[in-house]
Amino acid sequence: MIAQRTLLASAVLSALASLSASALAQSAEQTLPAVVVTSTPFGNDENAQIMAPAKVLYGDELREKLGNSLGDTLSQELGVSASAFGAGASRPIIRGMEGPRVKILQNGMSVMDASSLSNDHAVAGEASTAQQIEILRGPAALLYGSGAIGGVVNIINNRIPTVLNAKPTGDAEVRYGTADQMKNMSFSIDGAAGDIGLHVDGNARDAKDYKIPGNVSLSDPSLGSGKLPNSFARSNSVGFGASYIQSWGHIGASVGVNDDRYGIPTAERSFITLKQNRYDIDGLIKEPFSNFESFRFKIGHTDYKHTENQADGTPSTDFKNNATETRWELTHKPIAGWRGSFGLQTENSTFSALAADGSGPETVPITKSTSIAGFLLEERDFGPFRVSAGARIESVKRKPDATSGLVQRDFNLGSYSLGGLWTFTPGYGLGLTGSVAQRAPAIEELYSNGPHESTATFDIGNANLRKETSHNIELSLQKTEGLIRWKTNVFQNNVKNYVYGRTDGTRVDDTGAVDPTGEFMERFWSQNDAVIRGIEAEVSYNLRGNGLSWRGFADTSRGTLTGAGNLPLQPTTRFGAEIGYREGNWRSGLKVLHAEKQDRLASFEDFVTPSYTQVDANLSYTQNYNAMPITWFAIVKNLLNDDIRLSTSVLREVAPLPGRNLIIGVRTSF
Repeated sequence: MIAQRTLLASAVLSALASLSASALAQSAEQTLPAVVVTSTPFGNDENAQIMAPAKVLYGDELREKLGNSLGDTLSQELGVSASAFGAGASRPIIRGMEGPRVKILQNGMSVMDASSLSNDHAVAGEASTAQQIEILRGPAALLYGSGAIGGVVNIINNRIPTVLNAKPTGDAEVRYGTADQMKNMSFSIDGAAGDIGLHVDGNARDAKDYKIPGNVSLSDPSLGSGKLPNSFARSNSVGFGASYIQSWGHIGASVGVNDDRYGIPTAERSFITLKQNRYDIDGLIKEPFSNFESFRFKIGHTDYKHTENQADGTPSTDFKNNATETRWELTHKPIAGWRGSFGLQTENSTFSALAADGSGPETVPITKSTSIAGFLLEERDFGPFRVSAGARIESVKRKPDATSGLVQRDFNLGSYSLGGLWTFTPGYGLGLTGSVAQRAPAIEELYSNGPHESTATFDIGNANLRKETSHNIELSLQKTEGLIRWKTNVFQNNVKNYVYGRTDGTRVDDTGAVDPTGEFMERFWSQNDAVIRGIEAEVSYNLRGNGLSWRGFADTSRGTLTGAGNLPLQPTTRFGAEIGYREGNWRSGLKVLHAEKQDRLASFEDFVTPSYTQVDANLSYTQNYNAMPITWFAIVKNLLNDDIRLSTSVLREVAPLPGRNLIIGVRTSF
């Protein structure tokens, strides 16, 4: 513990030391390009997000960090870890918050899948065709629902065009990975026909069972070694969009299809087949009324289904979600110095998890959910001070099928946030944010009562669960200009009625009857008050410029239950460093991430996750062919072939991450 504190203190002190060191760099200082965060109504760049700490992945950085899943892609960002349920399913975890507390969006609208329900469910959003991925917290997160207590991840693929291109533009990439014989091809093309903007994108991935450095299990060599059985992952997606674009704005629509199949690396050797059809409408009217800058509306609908299959292909459970979401948002012109946005959001869904053959217990009965919410976000500058405030009121109803015998639950939710940023000298900011956010229990937390094949649990919900209420406070200090930049965040989150799954070691059969040799472990959804606190620090030099660049970072958090020990599946303390060099057509980098062992276990956990060190490297060369840039690249992940097990993974005892993996490929743009 002393070493951890020393490490974090050193990171913070190094960052603060750059206050004086940066003065030496002013003569060589360059202006780095700003990146617009689309999930805020103000169009701020990422450096302005001290009250809603944001990270935007795009361009070369996104391509180098790209993994087989969204969680894998984001797992090394500051304060972000991953659930890592094999190669096919991995969801981002933000500051120890996961599942229904982290909202996943696609182009500002919910992905409307089943990934928030369980770690074995994949996110129905494809990172390979994304133009950028945003991580957002703070007041702006209130725009997107009660499922954003932990934060928001927004996948931007611009499937509905908003500008007319004078000529077709796009990009394409192919890559191959040695650890899992992964073959991946993705593309995105934008064009125009008169006043109609057109878009098409697609991705195809096929990965076999991946290689691992040693044994599947550290305690049971008989489970195998050298390769993780049933860790294959296949994914296909395609999307089309068109938009009528004029000087007054645009209106457009898109359709997207996802088709996935991936293995669950447990002894049962089950696998999941996933299909989603998604339809979206997006419209923007500039200056619709006097005193208003814009009116925007979005409508999204999804038909989602995934089936959990036994090893022999027999379907066990069908998960279905038929959902529609709408957003109506007005952005007003400054009023007494305040600028902001307000609107309405509705969600309607029918969700179920039923036995595929129509017999046996219902894992989750057919349940209709409806919600309607009003939201407001305002911002104003008072000299060197910027104030941001957000509020959201929401009504949520969960109505299970009458034949289930379960009761309807209604929740009235209120959330608000207030933050201030003091720019005490140009390029330096001190921010303080406080928020209260409420969340209604998810459907599976209320009404589960059946076997879950992929997690080997028999889930038992509690229809009497109360709404969660989170009180969060965060202090931030950062430098956002110059070659040397840094930031430090300290936060504490007190959560009343925190919902979590716990086990007591009881094994049952697929009907829920106690059986010491049963396939399933009973898991109960319970509540208790919780506290999550942590610190993050990062310092960087010339991250996006030519020549030498470097970055150092550290993050740690700890979650505890009142009178009941630690929260389960908590991230461990991590620290890392990376160095890069970019000159002319060449780009290279080396990154080292060390994670300490996680022995702060929940009362029902018994596996101490070992420490690990992950070393990654990349090298790329860009050449022009008929005025079209072609980039050849090589990426090595886990160069030391270390046995890596994430403390945030349900399968950490039996599913290490891939061993050494060489990824080679080529990409181009036009």
